[in-house]
Amino acid sequence: MSYTAADVKKLRDETDAPMMECKSALEEAGGDFDKAKQVLREKGKASAGKKAGRATNAGAVGFAASEDGTKLGVAMIESETDFVSNNEGFQQMVKDLAAKVLANGTMTKDQMKEFGDEVIAKFRENCVVKVAELMSSDSKIAYYRHHDGTIGTVVLSTGDNAGSEAVRQVAVHIAAIKPQVVSKDDLSKEVLDSEYETQYNRAINEGKPANIAENIAKGRVNKEFIKEAVLLEQPFYKDGGKTVAQFVAEEAKGTTITGFRLIAVGQ
Repeated sequence: MSYTAADVKKLRDETDAPMMECKSALEEAGGDFDKAKQVLREKGKASAGKKAGRATNAGAVGFAASEDGTKLGVAMIESETDFVSNNEGFQQMVKDLAAKVLANGTMTKDQMKEFGDEVIAKFRENCVVKVAELMSSDSKIAYYRHHDGTIGTVVLSTGDNAGSEAVRQVAVHIAAIKPQVVSKDDLSKEVLDSEYETQYNRAINEGKPANIAENIAKGRVNKEFIKEAVLLEQPFYKDGGKTVAQFVAEEAKGTTITGFRLIAVGQ
């Protein structure tokens, strides 16, 4: 079976493979277009294996929500360079991955690897699927994707205004401030004890007597660490005069923040 220059162009358009690879695949497939696509796919997998050791320092986050907002496909693919991650085709593959997760559920490691191999074959550098997870809730899920695509946040909530614009603003806050937990109750004794020890030793190193260092350490844990680590205790990013808890109480009345997820490239 022969092939034409138009076949080569069509194969290149559909696969993004280099022109010479398209010609070679068509020759190997005896001009059979579908078989040539499979040849390129298999060669892409071989290429993926060679590239797999390279560091991935760039990438993008994507979301796909169900119509009622109670299910969310969450995706993140990392690449070696932002030249690739900023490419429209790469961004589309992140969206496609999120949509696939929304439709079919959280991916297995093998499924993530297979999708990552497809991305490698298309862009010719190491790309890794880091997140391919379906999140679900009884209430509407709020989410935010930062303008550069490298950070995404998800907020779970219950109550009258769950998933509202006000809750979405909490998602924006999380992207900017990066808390560790929702409430003080979520901080384990081990974490608090470790922070107290750190602050106590810091005060001792500053020359404070042991009894004074104890009080300083307690104060720093309660006034500094908790405000840094706990979402509801943090000053709200748009108005430092109120905490996130106060903002939610005022702007999303009857709503409780129950959890959040921060997805960031390189972390």
